[in-house]
Amino acid sequence: MRRQSISFTEPNDEWLKNQIANKEYSSKSELVNDLIRQARNQHNQVDLIRLKLDRAEKSGFTIDSKSEILKQSKSMLNG
Repeated sequence: MRRQSISFTEPNDEWLKNQIANKEYSSKSELVNDLIRQARNQHNQVDLIRLKLDRAEKSGFTIDSKSEILKQSKSMLNG
């Protein structure tokens, strides 16, 4: 792994310390890496939703109900 030196604001540093003190994470590095992974996953999901919206706009109208569309979308997101 690469080592980095980063600075935190006081409130953010306190929050990080509390997470470690509460045994949520064993180190700041573990916590920051987890937050970055979550942000990357969220970014990927947003990209996927944008792609689906673009495709949907280009495909026209549907006769599916709102509940059917929601069910299909959840199924696609969950694999």
